[in-house]
Amino acid sequence: MDFLSDNLQAYCEAHSAEEPAVLKKLNRHTHAQVLQPRMLSGHLQGRFLALLSSLVRPKYILEIGTYTGYSALCLAEGLAEGGKLITIDVNPELEDMVNSFIAEAGMAGKIQHIIGDAYQVIRTLPQTFDMVFIDADKSSYAKYYDLVIEKLNPGGIILADNVLWSGKIVDEKAIAKDRDTQLLDAFNKKVNADERVTCMLLPLRDGMMMIRKK
Repeated sequence: MDFLSDNLQAYCEAHSAEEPAVLKKLNRHTHAQVLQPRMLSGHLQGRFLALLSSLVRPKYILEIGTYTGYSALCLAEGLAEGGKLITIDVNPELEDMVNSFIAEAGMAGKIQHIIGDAYQVIRTLPQTFDMVFIDADKSSYAKYYDLVIEKLNPGGIILADNVLWSGKIVDEKAIAKDRDTQLLDAFNKKVNADERVTCMLLPLRDGMMMIRKK
C-alpha cells in the first residue's frame, strides 16, 4: 500500500507534524491486537487528514468506514466550534475499542460512532456535510459517492481512500480479473467525468481521490 521506500517514508514522517500520543497508542494497539492493521491510516496520511480538516474547518464531517477510529480522530481535530463527526461502520466487534480511544482523546462530545449499514444510515441523517471520508468496502464507492454528493455542501470535500489499490489500478491483468480493481477504476473515471466537481488523485499511501464540489 505504501509506494515510497522505507527511507523516504521515514523522512516524510520526520518532517511532518508529530503523531499525537493517543494516536501513537492507537496505532500500536491496532497493529498488536486487530486483524489487517494495514487498513489504519497511519502517521503521514493521518496528519494530512488533520491538516486538511483544519483548513476547511468543517461543521459536519461524515466518515464511511471507522475501522479502529484513527482517521476519525484525525479528521475531528479540524472541526469548527460545536462541530460533529459522524462515523459509520458495519463491524460491532471493534465498537468498545473505538469508543474508548475516542474518550481518551477527549473527543466523545465531537464524534458519534454508529454501527450499521452506512447506505441505510446516511439516508436518515438530517445534516449536510462539509467533508466526507469514504474508506469502506471498495465495491460500493460509486454507490456511496452518489448518495453523499447530494448531502455535500457547495465547496465541500470528499476524500476516497485506497483508489490506487496497491498499484493494481494500472495492472491490466488485475483490472481484467479482480472485481474490486475494476470497480475502483470505474469510480475514478466516474469522479473525473463528473462536472459537478473538481478532483485530484493524490499518490498518498494507497491513493486518495480528493474531490471538491463546485
